[in-house]
Amino acid sequence: MNSLYKELQPSDAYCVRLPYPFTDYDRQILTALYQPLVGHEAMAVFFSLWGEAEREGGTESNHYHLLNVLDMPIGRLFPARLSLEGIGLLKTYRKLEGDDRSFIYELQPPLDPETFFHDPILSVFLFGKVGAPAYKRLRQRFMASPLPDGYEDVSRSFLEVYRSAAAGTQEAEDPHTYEQNSRPDRLAFDGHQFDFSLFMEGLSAHLVPRKAFTPAVRDMIARLAFLYSLSPLEMQQVVLLAIDGDGNLTEDRLKRGASDYYKLSKSKNPPLVEPVLNGERQKPQTEETGSKEDQLAAYLETVPPVDMLRDINRGREPMQVDVRLAQKLVLEHGLPSGVVNVLLQYVLLRNDGKLTNNYVERIASHWMAKKVSTAKEALELARTEHDKYMDWKQEGGKPAGNRKRTGKTESVPDWFYKKDDQPEQPQEEADKNPDNEARRLRLMEKFGMTKGGVN
Repeated sequence: MNSLYKELQPSDAYCVRLPYPFTDYDRQILTALYQPLVGHEAMAVFFSLWGEAEREGGTESNHYHLLNVLDMPIGRLFPARLSLEGIGLLKTYRKLEGDDRSFIYELQPPLDPETFFHDPILSVFLFGKVGAPAYKRLRQRFMASPLPDGYEDVSRSFLEVYRSAAAGTQEAEDPHTYEQNSRPDRLAFDGHQFDFSLFMEGLSAHLVPRKAFTPAVRDMIARLAFLYSLSPLEMQQVVLLAIDGDGNLTEDRLKRGASDYYKLSKSKNPPLVEPVLNGERQKPQTEETGSKEDQLAAYLETVPPVDMLRDINRGREPMQVDVRLAQKLVLEHGLPSGVVNVLLQYVLLRNDGKLTNNYVERIASHWMAKKVSTAKEALELARTEHDKYMDWKQEGGKPAGNRKRTGKTESVPDWFYKKDDQPEQPQEEADKNPDNEARRLRLMEKFGMTKGGVN
């Protein structure tokens, strides 16, 4: 941060410009919608500059004055200023004269609520900050309620009410007079480098007509790719989810498609938008800690279901029917991704490498009733209820009731046995299906497991 705030010194001069008077409604928008995003210190800077512009009308001061008013050191003022610039509330202009610097701070009005809530970056950013209940209340507060059914718009247009009179001697109005007296139509977003060339190469023009990629659609694709951290190849999948039967793409369908894809392949939690004032984001530690079983649980907890299926298939793309089943479990039934991973892996290894819908959904229903929420809980329940699930398998996914056990010994996934629970189990007969055994061996190699348990 030292190298950053040295761009600004307390002795530097500044003045504030207000393009036009802001209203009390603007203040409500700033406090309710923007403050959770930029923080209270950045909003304090904005309100101080706003008040100064209204009182002193562009009078030059130095930053000592602003720091004293805010009771804030320069090392906190500078990041607050950057937050305001990044969110679109402030434009900063600098002039250098030898060793002297002076700044003009031009305050920008907030977006109107409808534009704010329809912007995918700002709306998801706010949702992640305040949570679902508060977000819903804010939408209800600021968004106009839809008209009751049965009403139609019968308002007259301008040309229906007014007509042109004879030209007078009044001078023509300068077309630039009100150029700055309007709100921005959306969040400024021009720094994200999205590879549209690679993106377009993988999309067939027969499936997605090129006319569907209007400037607004292309802008929305870049915003969604940034928000959800999706590559051009992943955005191709989003587009295929979003396109309608007539080959059209809309911003709303793209937002829904990106959200569904993210929930399935990344996480059920909303994406985070973080400031980059301190340089690059800190990468999560990759050092493996804990037992092999803990590492397996951590893997299943964090990997997207699609990637887990791809890992089992040695990098090959999973069957779409399997992907759709995983999507149904996550999106429709609301199971956490880690729980879905354990369920799919368990059934694959117990059902000759096949995912049978009835069998999977029967176990999923049992886990939902048990309120299983983590991969570790799912692994434990799969162990304790293994015999019951084998009964269901024999009955085609239905409960076995009082059916007499056949006495046949079933082999189980290698994570079934707890570490240090007892001496190593004898190696049981491998499944007859070679694909199933190959899947098992690949998972064992990945996590350093042996056939009787976890090392």
